[in-house]
Amino acid sequence: MNIIVCVKQIQDPEIPLSKFKLDAEGQHVVPPEGIPPVINPYDEQAVELAVRIKEKHEGKITVLTIGDDSASPVVKHALAMGADEGIILKDPVFEDSDSFGTAYILCRAIQKTGKFDLVLCGRQAADWDEGLVGTILAEYLGSPLITLVESADFSGDRWRVKRVILDGYQIFDVPSPAVLTVSHELGPPRLPSGWGIITASKKEISFWDAQKIEADPSKMGSGASRKKLVRLFLPSRKRKGEKIEGEDPEETANRLVEKLKEAGVL
Repeated sequence: MNIIVCVKQIQDPEIPLSKFKLDAEGQHVVPPEGIPPVINPYDEQAVELAVRIKEKHEGKITVLTIGDDSASPVVKHALAMGADEGIILKDPVFEDSDSFGTAYILCRAIQKTGKFDLVLCGRQAADWDEGLVGTILAEYLGSPLITLVESADFSGDRWRVKRVILDGYQIFDVPSPAVLTVSHELGPPRLPSGWGIITASKKEISFWDAQKIEADPSKMGSGASRKKLVRLFLPSRKRKGEKIEGEDPEETANRLVEKLKEAGVL
């Protein structure tokens, strides 16, 4: 069984607000000094589900990410959890791709790996929270898609998938290969063991460029983006107050009531 897990490197969601900076002109987040990027938490849960399936049915887990050398620790983390191979898709033409471009790049890389039985993604990335790549990827691959997955198991040539909904869950039976986006209801991912960390440190990470995956440059990068970021900013919060006074407590209360009525509160 071959399982592909798509992961993303993001700025740590636990960054203190005082450390969070924006480059308004360049329209990007400034990486805080001394705080390394981390694996997207939902993608980490996708790795966890892949490892659970592997432990039960055996097979191989390949981790894919788009980035540069700085993404290596994120891939190593997935390898330490139990993945078998890590690939970083690195090429200047990949930069500034939107969700469609990102899904196209991942699709070409997945097809390059050969036969696969399952593709796992996190339900969304914890930086932009769009949750589009997994869905678009399924469309490009021509595979059935189940989103918000809590659990999955394999039987025969089909996947039995539990999907979270607002008031319960749904059970789906889908053919292999399938694309699943994993939700946090899966539960906390495992911590890499000491032996897992040692094993991961010895594994070589492969770097694939656009030529390696035979990708069409016109379908990725900023030139192919279907949307444009107009403005990136931190919202300003201002508090205004008014002191209500009167000759005595009763008059003060009456004035407060009148103010609340004017504001439409009462």
